[in-house]
Order: sequence, then structure tokens, then C-alpha cells
Amino acid sequence: MGFFDFLKGKKKQEETVAATVEQTPVAEALVTLAAAMDGEILPVTETPDPVFSQKMMGDGYAVVPANGTVVSPVDGTVELVFPTKHAIGLKSVDGLDIIIHVGLDTVQLQGEGFEVFVNQGDTVTRGQKLLEVDLEAIRDKVPSLVTPVVISNLEGKEVEVVTGEAKAGDTVVTVK
Repeated sequence: MGFFDFLKGKKKQEETVAATVEQTPVAEALVTLAAAMDGEILPVTETPDPVFSQKMMGDGYAVVPANGTVVSPVDGTVELVFPTKHAIGLKSVDGLDIIIHVGLDTVQLQGEGFEVFVNQGDTVTRGQKLLEVDLEAIRDKVPSLVTPVVISNLEGKEVEVVTGEAKAGDTVVTVK
């Protein structure tokens, strides 16, 4: 049972996996991830939440968002859209399990301020809009808008993050 299966509370059935995404381990070749939002890219260790900063969910990066548009950092399939719309799980064509978690403690908003543009099972492309969040509407309701983007199945791979300002779709992570 994989991480997304655990979150869904059931074992994934083979027939639910999109035909374009193979069930293989993380590719041996160089894999890259794009920025999921415009903003300042930080190492995930600088996320103001120990679950992310201590890499309990995986390694990756965080974004201090400049706006509320969230795009796919990879080509792949939507594995999970949380009912509260604050997080999306993706499976890349390279086999990476990626979690985009918009802000911290945003689950408590029960979807307020979030609009999702994809569904579980959809095939997505790098840079495709996944969701929109009204940052001004939620800013004072959560401890942080910092958005972690983590890979939960690295299996010994190394992650290199390019920090600093980035536009959604810019390459900011290399997995080796």
C-alpha cells in the first residue's frame, strides 16, 4: 500500500491508474520538478511546520506564494484531491509521489478560499493549473501561507533545490 493509498484509506486498484502513468519505481535518470506557484522558493527544511521541515512527509521545496495560482510541477496523474481542497497528490510519469500542501493548517478552512480545477484520476501536464486560492481571504486565518511541495517516495534519491524567486513552471528541483 503506497502513501496515497493510505491517505485514501484503501488499496489502489490497478484499473484506476491512468494508462499514461506507469507503476514503476522512481526513474534512474535525472528528474526535474517545476515551481508549483510564483514566489520565493525555499528548501523544505525552512517550512514553519516540523512535519515538513523535518522531512517526515518527504523532501522537496516550499514556496512563499506571490499569488494564489497553483500549477502541476510535473506531467502525471492526480492521485488525490483532499476534500478540503488545501492539498493535492500527484503521481509523476517518472513514478514520483508528490504532495502540494497550500499553506499551513489550511485543512481547518474546510475548502474556504480554494477552487480546484482537476479531479482524482485526471492526467495533468507540467504547468497546468490545478487550483486557485484566495490568499487575501485566508491570510489572517492560518499561521502561514508557505506551501510545501514534497516527494514522498524518493527511495534514496537526492534532491537539489534552486532557491530564490521563481515563476510557476520554472524548474526548481532536480532529483538524482
